[in-house]
Amino acid sequence: MITLKILTPYHIKVNEEYIYLKLEHQFFSIYINNEEYQFVPKESKEIIVNRQTKKIVNTDATFAFQREEEVVYIPMSKLIYHPHFLNQVFQISKPYYHKEENTTDVDKAEVDLIILELEQQNKKRLIDKALDNRDEALFYKLIQML
Repeated sequence: MITLKILTPYHIKVNEEYIYLKLEHQFFSIYINNEEYQFVPKESKEIIVNRQTKKIVNTDATFAFQREEEVVYIPMSKLIYHPHFLNQVFQISKPYYHKEENTTDVDKAEVDLIILELEQQNKKRLIDKALDNRDEALFYKLIQML
């Protein structure tokens, strides 16, 4: 299971069409099966976001993560299925999106992402509560839902 620990670009470059989130090892790390892996710039080194559509463009990118001597390669196509990763990219990129004039519609993808994130947080709270109550059966049941 992959969990994002930190995602902070060390440099953000913007042109008319794209936002480039440049990555460096101390600013991007993940947990894989509860073990921390640091980003290493062996493969892809940036996340590219379209300023108009607000979508990640370089879905074919592959990122390398290292823990001691072990290097793991994770494609962007796998990372984008983690709501915390998408939420971080959205929050970082948000100030650089093209401003839409007189738009009051809420982006459905954004709402779905927020709902998914809230559901995950709720599951974690329920797990904490099961631990507090020492309810082992409920704990294992909730772990299966993650």
